[in-house]
Amino acid sequence: QPWRSPGEPRALFSLPAPRWPVECEVIQEMIEHIEWVPPEPEPFCPATDPEQAPDTLSEELGTVVYHSSPALQGSCFTRARVGGAPGPLSSPAAPLEGPQDTTLLFESRFESGNLQKAIKVGTYEYVLMLRPDLYTAKHTQWFYFRVQNTRREPLYRFTIVNMTKPKSLYGQGLQPLLYSQRDARSHGIGWRRVGTDIHYSRGGAGEQPAFRLSWTVRFPHDSDTCFFAACYPYTYSDLQRYLQALAADPVRSRYCTVQTLCRSLAGNTVYLLTVTGPGSTAGKRVVVASARVHPSESSGSWAVRGFLDFLLSAHADAQLLRRLFVFKVVPMLNPDGVVVGNSRCSLAGRDPNRAYGMVLPGRFPGVWHLRAMVQRVLAEREVLLYCDFHGHSRKNNVFMYGCDASGDGSGTRLRQRLFPLMLSKNAPDKFSFTSCKFQVQKSKERTGRVSMWRLGVSQSYTLEVAFSGSTLGGRSFHFSVEDLKSLGRLLCDTLLDFCDPAPAKVGSGSAQGDLVPLDCGDTGAVPQLQQCLAEADALLQGQMGHKPGSGGSWSDVSPSEFES
Repeated sequence: QPWRSPGEPRALFSLPAPRWPVECEVIQEMIEHIEWVPPEPEPFCPATDPEQAPDTLSEELGTVVYHSSPALQGSCFTRARVGGAPGPLSSPAAPLEGPQDTTLLFESRFESGNLQKAIKVGTYEYVLMLRPDLYTAKHTQWFYFRVQNTRREPLYRFTIVNMTKPKSLYGQGLQPLLYSQRDARSHGIGWRRVGTDIHYSRGGAGEQPAFRLSWTVRFPHDSDTCFFAACYPYTYSDLQRYLQALAADPVRSRYCTVQTLCRSLAGNTVYLLTVTGPGSTAGKRVVVASARVHPSESSGSWAVRGFLDFLLSAHADAQLLRRLFVFKVVPMLNPDGVVVGNSRCSLAGRDPNRAYGMVLPGRFPGVWHLRAMVQRVLAEREVLLYCDFHGHSRKNNVFMYGCDASGDGSGTRLRQRLFPLMLSKNAPDKFSFTSCKFQVQKSKERTGRVSMWRLGVSQSYTLEVAFSGSTLGGRSFHFSVEDLKSLGRLLCDTLLDFCDPAPAKVGSGSAQGDLVPLDCGDTGAVPQLQQCLAEADALLQGQMGHKPGSGGSWSDVSPSEFES
């Protein structure tokens, strides 16, 4: 019953363990990390010249110290089970020869882990290879692995030799993340940025040239257990623990129902959360949000976590939002990809964010059922906004992709830019309006953003969150988990501003008056809407060479001209 009002608090419910493809070996240890906010913002490291990347010893001359056999690349997914491959586990790590052996012990056979091979090419130097997305031979970007038997004094060098993207934020100051279990237990310190002499450069040639990420690091303790990751991990089990806490909370559970949208290929639940105030939903418009269609973009999960935290809080604005809207949130569209540590694909071996609108519910259940759900909602009421949370590996800051068509009139074109512009006002230290794009490319027709727009959701966006951080206002700092969660709250703030309750603030009947969203009730908001409309119009007029205040029609301007 999709429109059942949230009722009495739910009893604590048990959540099933993740299901893995039967080819995947999985260790039994439960991997959990504490949340921690650094006392000071973590600055970018100095950018390096890719032409000056250090020479790495050939892996052929080294010793393989870890090799986790992947599923056969090019084969197809067949079946899954809790715990992955049956039977005893293999031993992919080379055993230590004694207490004086300084070889690191690697492991990645845990939820969201990704490391295929480690080759020791020097006393403290390792060449690493990532596992491609399961059932493909490509998409190597996400890494998350454990090392043990550390030494505190030496300077270690790690080089991942099979990255696939020709450009990366690692060349602009982004650092990998390190987690020390000893520091977490003794000092309450969680994930932190580490690494010096970081280089991202082209590796070997060939049909699919590889790129190398290299960094040096000193471990904080002897004999520690540490983890490296590309971004703050947020696993399927992390989501389940969060949902379990919501269900057990007698206050928040009154405003939130947790349902099953569908099951993934492996049989993992794709969860659908409905958040709204008690009582009737008649007349309420809908806001739809989704995340983690791409498994490696964990920053999107943290932003959605902040979005839900705020919506379910006692804040006066959160209460107002629940009174005005019904929120439909799918926090993890591709749980299988998240579980196995993929970068981009589902177990179908394809990018599900290029599968919207395809008649393939069996191959891409998450995106198919999300689109079908939005279609059903649109038959009953207006969907004001769709926002798909992503992470970005090549551009700093936070920005949005919207939808623009050459036949749209001035009102529609300005309104497409209005929500991102207002978000940039609310988050000036994180959100870059100048980085936003609105052109609909043919290759993006089957993305969530464009698909929802084609269905009739006029405000349909992809929210891109950099893996790195902010360069706005002279900043050069990495995003912390708290920064990522704050984006959810800022999105809520902007939603209220966007639904300015006083249409009279913008002259009715004017071209701008047509852009004002429908009355949302009295929030006491300032006339930011009018200001942003005028600013967006002036900005576009100036970029097109029109004199301020001269007016002019946008209907004959192509999307590519808008972009330039």
